[in-house]
Order: sequence, then C-alpha cells, then structure tokens
Amino acid sequence: MELLHIDPASSEAPFEQVRRQIAEAAAAGMLAPGHKLPTVRSLATDLGIASNTVARAYRELEADGVVETHGRNGTLVATRRIGDADAGDAARAYVHTARSRGLSLDEAQRLVETTWMR
Repeated sequence: MELLHIDPASSEAPFEQVRRQIAEAAAAGMLAPGHKLPTVRSLATDLGIASNTVARAYRELEADGVVETHGRNGTLVATRRIGDADAGDAARAYVHTARSRGLSLDEAQRLVETTWMR
C-alpha cells in the first residue's frame, strides 16, 4: 500500500504508525469508504514488518470504527464511522475549554498528543 511507510527511527511503535496512517488517510478521503485494505500478510510483507504488527493495527482500527473486517471478504474502510459531526462537536468543546483555561494552541495540541499516546 503506497500510502504507508514505517519509520524505524521513530519513537512511535510500528503498529501505531500503520494505525495512524490508515486512520488519517480514511479521514482525509484518500481511502474511500468501502476501499479494501491489503491482507495482513501482504501489508506486513510490503512494509517489512511482522504480520502481528499489522494485525494489531487492524484490530485497533476496527475498535475505533475506521475499518470493518468481513472474514474472508477482507478488511474494508468503514462505510459508517463515528459521525464527523460528533467529532467536530467534541473538538469545538475542547477548543473552548482550552481557550478558557488560557492554553496556547501548542499547549492544547501537546495535551491531545500526550493523551492520544496513552
């Protein structure tokens, strides 16, 4: 899958790099709803990582509602994800709270990144 690459020097775990890149591509519309993802084994081979690493990324993407797994029919980008409106509402609420507490944009982003990685 040409959209993905693994940075072995990154402090981000390989499974998280795969998970994040697929989630970002789906959110940006680069992977359309219903797009069939490569098999775990195929993607692992392409990226030069263990199959279990890709399998974990796919499991987490499924738990997040980004992909749907259909057994032998493969893993597809979800046609229904958590509503973008809900995510937008949550983002607006967070921005309002961060601003009311005097956080800068950099501080608010660091807080999100720290929380995301837990």
